[in-house]
Amino acid sequence: MDKEKIDACIRILEELYGEPLARQVDTIDLLVMTILSQNTSDTNSLRAFGRLKTAYPDYEALLAAPESKLADAIRAGGLAEIKARRIRETLQKIRQDARAITLSFLNEMDGKEAMNYLVSLPGVGPKTASVVLLFSFGKHFMPVDTHVHRVSRRLGLVPEKASVEKAQEILERIVPPEKYLSLHLNLIRHGRRICRARAAKHGECALQKWCDYCTRAKSLK
Repeated sequence: MDKEKIDACIRILEELYGEPLARQVDTIDLLVMTILSQNTSDTNSLRAFGRLKTAYPDYEALLAAPESKLADAIRAGGLAEIKARRIRETLQKIRQDARAITLSFLNEMDGKEAMNYLVSLPGVGPKTASVVLLFSFGKHFMPVDTHVHRVSRRLGLVPEKASVEKAQEILERIVPPEKYLSLHLNLIRHGRRICRARAAKHGECALQKWCDYCTRAKSLK
């Protein structure tokens, strides 16, 4: 990978959207929010999370409630029964391991050990684990959601046929660790506003010079 290209993409995106900082979010809240975000839109997952927090004052109250009631509370996020079961089982496992519903013990682990623990939880895959480790613990992981996956492939930062897991592996190798958070969030912003799955706005894209996808689109005109 051309270092000039990755550096240029990071710089241009920061000029467009700023250099984002991690917001302070409760770690368990972040974990639950990320589980709710699976296979649905941000709008729906945030609505589901808001209703969950309204229904249950804390996570002990959530675990004491029937799973069917939890599913009703998060219905707006889709796959309610599956996600309700995953959330309950995940929180139960954390409470069993830590004797409290907390992930603070991950601070004492190295990145690989912390990742292995999180992906052992029900319904927690590498993306969800990477979000928690990057945003809550500052550990060097580069989460790859649908926008990051799409835009990084179109730019040619990773091969076009790279899986999500392979894309994460490559991005973590070519992106400076201190820029993981910035590039992750800015690729999401760019994917929502400009490099959309359908009807990408090539004419408005500040990354045209560096984009393999844009170059191919222009050659077909």
